[in-house]
Parts: sequence; C-alpha cells; structure tokens
Amino acid sequence: MSAGASHGRVAIIGAGHVGSTAAYALMLRALFREIVLIDSNAALARAEAADLSDANALARPARIWAGTYADAGSAQIAVLTAGAATHGAQSRLEVVAQSAEVVGECARQLAAAGFEGIVLVAANPVDLMALVAFRNAGLPAARVIGTGTLLDSSRLRQALAAELAIAPGSIEGMVVGEHGDSEVTVFSSVRIGAQTLGELGALGSPVDQSAIAQEVRSAGYEIIAGKGYTSFGIATAIVRICEAIVRDERAILPVSSMMTGQLSLAGLYLSLPCVLGAGGVERVAVPPLDPSELAGLMASATVIQAAIAAMDAEPAGPA
Repeated sequence: MSAGASHGRVAIIGAGHVGSTAAYALMLRALFREIVLIDSNAALARAEAADLSDANALARPARIWAGTYADAGSAQIAVLTAGAATHGAQSRLEVVAQSAEVVGECARQLAAAGFEGIVLVAANPVDLMALVAFRNAGLPAARVIGTGTLLDSSRLRQALAAELAIAPGSIEGMVVGEHGDSEVTVFSSVRIGAQTLGELGALGSPVDQSAIAQEVRSAGYEIIAGKGYTSFGIATAIVRICEAIVRDERAILPVSSMMTGQLSLAGLYLSLPCVLGAGGVERVAVPPLDPSELAGLMASATVIQAAIAAMDAEPAGPA
C-alpha cells in the first residue's frame, strides 16, 4: 500500500469537541477508509457523523457513521477521547476520579468487543488515563498509548518560533514527563539549524527559558479560559500519532507510554521519546538531560505516582 493510501477503520470513542475534531482532521488527511463515532449520547454521535459525512462529500471518500463497540472491535486504532473535562483553572489531575470511571468502562467495552488493535488515549489526565485503559483493555502495554506531551512539544516549537522569528518546522525540541503542571521542557536538547539555544543566544538576545516553559505549561489553560475547551491542537496530535502507527513510520514522538525500568521507573505512564510503528510503542528512549532537567523529570514521575496512589485509593464506582 502506498504512503498516501488510506487504511482500514478507526473508532473514535467520545464524540465531543476533541473526538469530533479528530474525526474531521482524520477525514481530511484521508488516513482511514472508515471512521466510526461512538458516544454514550447516541444522538450526538449520529449528528456529528452526519455533519462529517456532509463535509466528506467534498473530500476524499470515506465511510463515516455512528456505531457501537461491536464496530470498534475490528478497528485498527481506537481513539479514546471520552472523559471528564476541566473547567477554568482546574488542573488535569483534579478530574481523575470522573475520568477513570469513564475510561475504564470504555476500555472494558473494547475488550468485550474483541478489540486487538491499538488504543490511543487522549482523555485527561492522560498519563493516568492511559494506565487505566491499559489495566482494563487486556492489551500489551505497547499497544496502549497516551497522547502525552506531543501537544506540549508542538507548543514549545511554536513559542520558540515566535520568539526567534523562524519556522516551527526548523526547530527540534520536546517536553517530557507529565502532560500537566510538572512537565519538563528539555531546553538542553533544543536544536535550531544544528545550533543549541546557547549558541544561538551568543549571536543575539538569549531566550528567556523560564518564560517559554511557563507559556507552554499554561497554553491549555488559556485556551480553555477563552473558548471553554481545546480541540484543534490535540486533534492534530492524534492524527500525527495515527499516521506514525498506520504507516509503520517508526517516527520518534514524545507520547505517554508504560515505563519498564527507564530511569528506574516502572508501572506508570509518562512521556519520553518513543519509536512508534505498526505495533505501537516499539522503543522508549531517554534523552540526554542536564541535572536540573533530570531532577524535574523525576519530580514529575513522583507527581504521577502520587496521583496513581490517590486514584487507586478512591472507592470503586458502580460495576
């Protein structure tokens, strides 16, 4: 199959702002021949599918419909966007209990439908929700992935591009750790035309790294304050991850994956550079970190571990 050819079926679970925008972006990219929307609000799923189908008449052909978990059973990728939304300045970790109940049930429904593909979790807090999905989907950890800090890394490149007046595509750089307030911006490995930020700063005004890191951390909150939710950025991150998987690119992207001993961490999800291919996460790399970045990453892991412990201490919801 050629690089531009569409693949099989993607199931999007959750037809809200993120799910419907991701479906639209996937349709425009012509990545899948079939897009099925699944939502507990069946009327919403039908309406979004109908609206998308109207748009598809002017795009490359795809079958788009509102379906059930039985339809998701044969999908190549299930994108899980259902969960609790944050409001205002509410942190992602403040909606753990509500999201865990929803994500756990979705993952169990996928398992009951015989799903054997790759689960891509976009529900917040994504590192914890990827763990919840893994615990309930009955799949190897490599096939349960969170969108992680891919969006944060895009925001980093955008912020640096605006500061330096160059194209974002000319910047290499990433954010690691939690997709949240403890995330770590790895300035030491930023490269712009093979130059480090320090080398670039020697030719002009140095970049205010603290201000850039804060801008990246607060970007989601500012968008939510203005429009009530985020959608376009995370939907595009979803599409990029799907591309890497269905095209077996072995692209290196900072997504949330299960730690299996990296930096002596295990049993939690957080973002590090991952090689993504047809099997999901094929390898996890630890980037070079300066001492402050390494300390920040370990602190971020501690935040996630504490959140997991608090989540696990919550009384179980109704079966």
